Amino acid sequence: MEKRYIIEQSEHKKIYRDGDCCIKVFDRTFSKSDILNEALNQARVEETGLLIPKIREVTMIDGCWAIVSDFIEGKTLQQLMDENPDRMEEYLNLFVAIQNEICSHVSPLLTQLKNKFNRKIDLTDFDAVMRYDLHRRLEDMPRHSQLCHGDFNPTNVIITPEGNHYVLDWSHATQGNCEADAARTYLIFGLHGQTEIRDRYLEIFTRTNGIKPQDVLAWLPIVASTQSLKAIPGEREFLMDLVKSDYY
Repeated sequence: MEKRYIIEQSEHKKIYRDGDCCIKVFDRTFSKSDILNEALNQARVEETGLLIPKIREVTMIDGCWAIVSDFIEGKTLQQLMDENPDRMEEYLNLFVAIQNEICSHVSPLLTQLKNKFNRKIDLTDFDAVMRYDLHRRLEDMPRHSQLCHGDFNPTNVIITPEGNHYVLDWSHATQGNCEADAARTYLIFGLHGQTEIRDRYLEIFTRTNGIKPQDVLAWLPIVASTQSLKAIPGEREFLMDLVKSDYY
């Protein structure tokens, strides 16, 4: 085994490279069930045939749970966008094509998106009237069984030197309506202040799928409510405005 070195870290996770392995180490705020569920999600998505890093093992390192998977050599799509802003249109079209490829698959054993969202709405600190309205909105949405990534953004797409694309981080994967997944992607761009990219992304996604922008935007209050559980400083007011919106 080669010497491990950190390639990414956040408050509760560190990601290392060790030779041809990628090791994601979680701190003690994560339960065993959290880690096993993430690994199970990724294993189930592997079975669809999509290009994703393959799970090698779930283990413990220094008393913390860790997931070991293939290390994928390359650059994230976000890195390429930052380095080549003149190619943004090309990259956005590729980004949407990858998302559409994901949505063309099914994984029947994954959690139902609507069930997950209902649970998350119940966990918010909104008053009973607002939670009822969000549950009602969610129930009115079309029910599908498409594979949904749950956090699809350019930092989770690796482009290899050969030009292949691999999608990372399947911890939030569900089966449901891909328009909800697109609404979360739209929201992520907005939260990062990338409004022009956000709007162009929506145009490309809706055009290539033959749907109206309203079909995606109708999900925004719901995905914003689930995003509010992350309690990221500075996002609360922005998300609350979306939760209270009427995109019908």
